[in-house]
Amino acid sequence: MKLIEGEKGKTYLVEQMDLPMNIDRRLAALGMTGQARVSVLNKKKKGALIINVRGTRFAIGKHIAENIEVEEDMSDGR
Repeated sequence: MKLIEGEKGKTYLVEQMDLPMNIDRRLAALGMTGQARVSVLNKKKKGALIINVRGTRFAIGKHIAENIEVEEDMSDGR
């Protein structure tokens, strides 16, 4: 599923990102790499998401979230 489809309060694992190189590198610098846990903290009306990745909280736009493939994290968060 795409990250844009994620629900507030749930945690997901990043599977794949299909983004321009500069955005991909910036997200990697913030800790969003393969199998990183992403918690959706809030969803805005126009599609922006506020997420938490490895202790860093930031917002991403709709166009970025539409290109990040995730799966729901079924572990207990350890």
